Amino acid sequence: MADVIHTPEPPADADAGTVTPGLLRRIIAFPLTLMVIEFAAVVLLASLYSTAVFHAGMPKDGPLHLLGALVLAAAIVALWKAMQRWLERRRDGEFALSGAPSELAIGLGFGFALFSVMTGIVAALGGFEVLGLRGAGAIWPMLAMGVTTSVFEETLFRGILFRHLETMLGSWAALVATSGLFGLAHLSNPDSSAFAAFAIAMEAGILLGAAYMLTRRLWLAIGIHAAWNFTQGWVFSIPVSGGDAPLGLLITRRVGPEWLTGGDFGLEASVVAMIVATIAGVAMLVRAIGKGRLVGPMWVNSAAE
Repeated sequence: MADVIHTPEPPADADAGTVTPGLLRRIIAFPLTLMVIEFAAVVLLASLYSTAVFHAGMPKDGPLHLLGALVLAAAIVALWKAMQRWLERRRDGEFALSGAPSELAIGLGFGFALFSVMTGIVAALGGFEVLGLRGAGAIWPMLAMGVTTSVFEETLFRGILFRHLETMLGSWAALVATSGLFGLAHLSNPDSSAFAAFAIAMEAGILLGAAYMLTRRLWLAIGIHAAWNFTQGWVFSIPVSGGDAPLGLLITRRVGPEWLTGGDFGLEASVVAMIVATIAGVAMLVRAIGKGRLVGPMWVNSAAE
């Protein structure tokens, strides 16, 4: 993980040669406090953006919608870097530009391939059919959704929640907690169910958490998340997490039992999708563990120092 940058202060005890932060600074610097402040700041920024877009009457079916999504993504990254510099007093590692091109490209390719494989298996089992080619369809809102959901949700769930929970409780607890919370966050979506939330927790929570653990940056997870949503919605015209079925590239239909097709929630609630994506997530997690990316709870780390 990135090194911590401490702001130099005059030593309280010249003989000791060390600086003891004040009580307020220790409270602010505690992971739980940082988690609450940063989570609230990112949510507030996204809420202000949504309100501004609504009052401006920005069209949702053209390139301006994508431009607005890119502006929001850039604002979230800028806010993140500001919080690392002035709140946490550390160098930003999660949005480090050095890893952006390759990890984002790998994530986009992996997300597209993974969802295509899942859809292909469902089609082979008789649950998905391609009826024709539509064309561009709703490409602009789908691109915008891919950008906004991936950057916003990965910043919240992996950059903030996972990272600070991991500092306090260790990697395993952080992975379990954020996967569960990610599933619960989708429980209020249209046509959701307890199984849909469980499937999201397993297939996406583990995979995206492992992607962050492997790189200690958010680019790979953002790429996977964006490509997953875009491929599902635009390429295959499948509802994304309970939304309306978009007009995508292909004219398709899903037939058969909900355990196979995911029902109105979308393919994410399919047993096939859950199994395939969870296997991919576990494989990435094993790779992260093999590279020594596991972090122990803070009381174990403190005892080892």
